[in-house]
Amino acid sequence: MILIDRALAQRESDGNPIGVALVGAGFMGRGLINQIVNSVPGMQISVVVNRTLEKAERALRDAGITDVRVVTDAAGVDAAVAAGAVAITTDHRAACSAESVDALVEATGAVEYGCHVVVDAIAARKDIVLMNAEVDGTVGPILSRRAKAAGVVLTGCDGDQPGVQMNLVRFVRGIGLTPLVCGNIKGLQDEYRTPATQAAFAAKWGQDPYMVTSFADGTKVSFEQAIVANATGMSVERRGMRGADHSGHVDELTGAYDVEELERQGGVVDYVVGAQPGPGVFVLATHDDPKQRHYLNLYKLGEGPLYSFYTPYHLCHFEVPNTVARAVEFRDAALEPLGAPTVEVVTVAKTDLPAGTVLDGLGGFHTYGVAERADTTAAQELLPIGVAEGCRTLRDIAKDEVLTYADVELPEGRLVDALRAEQAAELPAALQRA
Repeated sequence: MILIDRALAQRESDGNPIGVALVGAGFMGRGLINQIVNSVPGMQISVVVNRTLEKAERALRDAGITDVRVVTDAAGVDAAVAAGAVAITTDHRAACSAESVDALVEATGAVEYGCHVVVDAIAARKDIVLMNAEVDGTVGPILSRRAKAAGVVLTGCDGDQPGVQMNLVRFVRGIGLTPLVCGNIKGLQDEYRTPATQAAFAAKWGQDPYMVTSFADGTKVSFEQAIVANATGMSVERRGMRGADHSGHVDELTGAYDVEELERQGGVVDYVVGAQPGPGVFVLATHDDPKQRHYLNLYKLGEGPLYSFYTPYHLCHFEVPNTVARAVEFRDAALEPLGAPTVEVVTVAKTDLPAGTVLDGLGGFHTYGVAERADTTAAQELLPIGVAEGCRTLRDIAKDEVLTYADVELPEGRLVDALRAEQAAELPAALQRA
């Protein structure tokens, strides 16, 4: 991490900035554009891809970019960059193929479209940063396998909770401890929130009501902790994780878990609601060496056997340029699956769903997501929420019932379903310890 500033300074000095393509000019995308343009030497926005060009142009102009050019292909992107402008386009393939693009940041939050972006970027040999935990938690393992075969870095991002957790895991492992709990601190958890209940909050902050609802109803934290599990080999204690209310400091959680059980399970991912310091992340870890435990006690981390490490914030788009630089300059992923998934995010009915209901999107009115062991998901043929949008229910589904593939009819011709089949065939979920 500390190497990044000097690497970018050298890029700036050499007049050779890292060229970034951003796909998605929504709330997070706008913040990232402003960050790169005004605060990151040695990096530039080459092209912004968005289905509404006006939003892409407005995001650039808000960041101080006045020379914005509409293009339709890779040659247009490269010509705009050569002229000192920033390109905008509706076609992500133009960004993937452009020579002036070193890395692509996917920031849409859409699963099916995000799959197309990542597959095409891999084919074009571009490094990819996912600000899209939904894609990562649905088909990340197989996409990561494809990326490695192509010599491409595909990574989750610094700044969002999963990347912050993984940085903390690497730090804790680096000083000789064994992480056993990776935790996310939430301020709210209510599975029955909808875009209607979250509309005022979304309007206040200029965010999408569906995205905000996915934060509130637990879908987002389930995806976030699933991709941390898949990057560490950890699992979940139970369906939905523990998710305890805890108004105190995360240091107090060292007494909340059975260490022997954690070790037997190989570590777990979890979240707490209301803990301090929010909205950060934490890692609980052990040390085998009694001499080092003595030092840890001296350094005010307590007597063990669990020791608490935490980061009291996550700064989202502020830190994403670090991920881009890690990938391009150092071939280092902030967060990537180890192999086959250990945790998936499955679909639960938010309300009674009559037969024939066409399920709406993530953070919608119909469903919420919960984390489940990948082997259980496979054995019971549970429906991942990343593929649920657009599915039609084949029977009446009761509120809080977990959906299976047998309960729905899938839309035809989707890439995400083909990738799920490929992932199941090539990276089947291994039977975990009970």
